[in-house]
Amino acid sequence: MQAWRVHRNGEPSEVMRLDDVDRPEPGAGQLLLKVRAANINFPDALLCRGQYQVTPPLPFTPGVEICAETEDGRRVIANPALPYGGLAEYAVADAAALLPAPEALDDAEAAALHIGYQTGWFGLHRRAQLKEGETLLVHAAAGGVGSAAVQLGKAAGATVIGVVGGPDKAAVARQLGCDTVIDRRSDDIVAAVKDATGGRGADVVYDPVGGDAYAKSAKCVAFEGRILVVGFASGTIPSPALNHALVKNYSIVGLHWGLYNRKDPQSVLRCHETLTEYAAKGLIKPLVSERVAFGDAAGAVQRVADGTTTGRLVVVPEGAAA
Repeated sequence: MQAWRVHRNGEPSEVMRLDDVDRPEPGAGQLLLKVRAANINFPDALLCRGQYQVTPPLPFTPGVEICAETEDGRRVIANPALPYGGLAEYAVADAAALLPAPEALDDAEAAALHIGYQTGWFGLHRRAQLKEGETLLVHAAAGGVGSAAVQLGKAAGATVIGVVGGPDKAAVARQLGCDTVIDRRSDDIVAAVKDATGGRGADVVYDPVGGDAYAKSAKCVAFEGRILVVGFASGTIPSPALNHALVKNYSIVGLHWGLYNRKDPQSVLRCHETLTEYAAKGLIKPLVSERVAFGDAAGAVQRVADGTTTGRLVVVPEGAAA
């Protein structure tokens, strides 16, 4: 089969190479999967760079989220078991962790459902306790992770403020349903949030960016608000001023969704059932901005790494359905 592999760490476009390799052999409790679509995530870029929390042995195949087909014909969503990731014609995954792909979503959309929407649901509902009628501020609202949070926030009955970078992404955020859109390149985020909320601020902040985004969030979070720390796409990990959290009476809440797979796997299954219902009702639909040819996967991972994309880029192997 063909598989994209990383032989040394570095920028994705420089270190990913398309190789002819044998199909992976499933280990105990694993299944061989035919990849129908592979969603590109920021962790794929971090894996290429050697900066992710998991460091598979070289060479490895990136691709942490797929829609695939089992040997008995089931259409499933899976997180492949590295080093045999999803940017290949075949991957392996733990059989117990496979989830049925929602019928309401095509392969590319299903491939983009699991990590982003599970992260959003657990973050907003389990960790930040978002309530109907509250105001949710979402950074990088037109991106893959942010767009999921916007849709889930609207499904929960929240008023959603989206922060984006540039007019093209602002248009996407409006299409997603943001009630207010702030362009960080031309608008004062803090002033705009306070203006949109009558001076109160945002009840919940969804921050997959870190850096300056976090600093601005702390200045416009509401009384008893919650800043949800999801990731650091900016590359800068902030150092919160805890005295500021004390004085303003807000919470800083962390989310490592992967821990639920180990600590409470049943909650992941229940969440997937909820997301499947949402998809069937049209409340959520992954924003797939581009279906990428298999041969162009390295460039697509690089674009996600560079932060130039909106929504999701999904790689579709030749001959697979999209």
